[in-house]
Amino acid sequence: MSRIGKKPIIVPETVSLSLENKEMKAKGPKGEDSISLNGDFNTEIKENMVYITPIKQQKDTAIRWGTLRSRIDNLIKGVEEGFTKQLEINGVGYQANIEGKDLNLKLGYSHPIIIPLPEDLEVKVEKNIITISGISREKVGQLAALIKSKRPVEPYKGKGIYYVGEKILRKAGKKVVGSGE
Repeated sequence: MSRIGKKPIIVPETVSLSLENKEMKAKGPKGEDSISLNGDFNTEIKENMVYITPIKQQKDTAIRWGTLRSRIDNLIKGVEEGFTKQLEINGVGYQANIEGKDLNLKLGYSHPIIIPLPEDLEVKVEKNIITISGISREKVGQLAALIKSKRPVEPYKGKGIYYVGEKILRKAGKKVVGSGE
């Protein structure tokens, strides 16, 4: 049994859910989104609560049960509140700009890195902070991971792109040893 999967999901008053052909659609103040459901689980909506139960027990049922419950919970939270990730750029001459529908990154390479932005995500750049927000947790996290992968943080000076609040493990550089006279 999955401890996470057993918990019912509370649906807020501002969100309306509908279940059609193994697809759950949610509508809320931030917009609307949908996810496809797994055929191995029964999903019921009763009195502002969502209940998920497995049809048959298999080896990996508990894992997929908890994952499905988390995806539905993220769907509801996304259309109600939305999700946000913030990235910080640290390095001399490192810059980020939004040009049209693209994110232009200057990260110390000989060329700028241009990342096309999805229509359903909102990206803002203020000084050295990139803020990504949207209703899909998966899409927000995927774009943040893509941007972060363009210049991983190096451990000696801490230059690169990292999440705001992320702790960077720093290494000690080479130590100067005096002459042993």
